[in-house]
Amino acid sequence: MIGVSLFSSAGISETFLEDIDINIVVANELLKERANLYRSLYKDSHMITGDIQKDSIFKEIIKRTPNNLDFLIASPPCQGMSVAGKNRNVDQMLMDERNYLVFKVIEFIQLKNPKYILIENVPTFFKLLLPFQKQLLNVVDILNILFKDEYTIEAQEYDSSLFGVPQKRIRAIVKMYKKGTKWNNPKSEDVVTVEDAISHLPSLEASGKSSIKWHFARKHSERHILWMKNTPTGKTVFENNVYYPVKKNGDKIKSYMTTYRRIKWDEPAPTITMRNDAISSQLNVHPGRKLPNGLYSDARVLTPLELMILSSLPVNWNIPDDTNELLISQPLKTP
Repeated sequence: MIGVSLFSSAGISETFLEDIDINIVVANELLKERANLYRSLYKDSHMITGDIQKDSIFKEIIKRTPNNLDFLIASPPCQGMSVAGKNRNVDQMLMDERNYLVFKVIEFIQLKNPKYILIENVPTFFKLLLPFQKQLLNVVDILNILFKDEYTIEAQEYDSSLFGVPQKRIRAIVKMYKKGTKWNNPKSEDVVTVEDAISHLPSLEASGKSSIKWHFARKHSERHILWMKNTPTGKTVFENNVYYPVKKNGDKIKSYMTTYRRIKWDEPAPTITMRNDAISSQLNVHPGRKLPNGLYSDARVLTPLELMILSSLPVNWNIPDDTNELLISQPLKTP
């Protein structure tokens, strides 16, 4: 099958497509660094770098795309509608230009008529209201108005942890396929926990290194390390009675209970987010193991290799040796 990828990032979504004979021949990514990493991973794909909303970029995508197209995958940026972002109500979402990028996907479908289409985003995507034909409609309704005669359209939320991925990641998936064709849903698999996935890797403290490729730890401040060493598996520093963030007057800082928090061994990892490099961000800290002195090991965020594994990427993921650590971790985030 011949495919196209829009909003490709570094190509995480395409990792296993070649294994099932889907050949992505054209891809588009806004950010130059991620586009360059994509090129190094998919040498047979033509990567077009730039803003898809620019006429010249969109025309280049259309020009490079074969007329007989089998498959389209599109993951428009979700920051404009993410619960973790600033936009939380209809008015704010309507003002965010990123939420209109789905119309470029629609325009592409109208011009290139692919046989199979997969659009992926955060669950809020199904609730997003956009102006269309002088009314506010959700994306699925818009797609049905435009394409219901040509395509079977299925919209459903999927949790990756139910399909063998050691990460709880709920995503809105729109599947569109030509009338008369079939596209089966994936079959559920056994839940894979953090312990199943990464407990075999050697313990590391902040700034620590190992002989295993991509298994090295970020540097953290001494106070962050102290707080986390005194924080048990699955807990946050704000549950400590002694070691926790304080104001200048000594009062405990109030924060979300998801921050400065260790993940759990016996569950899939929580959703990996943009700031997976920061101890202070959401559910980013290694579970740790209790030490004989009562403290907990691995007072750090997850290593690049741990992030890869928890995202179901292969341990021998063929990325260049000089790839920047953040360029690895950030494309694994919420899109």
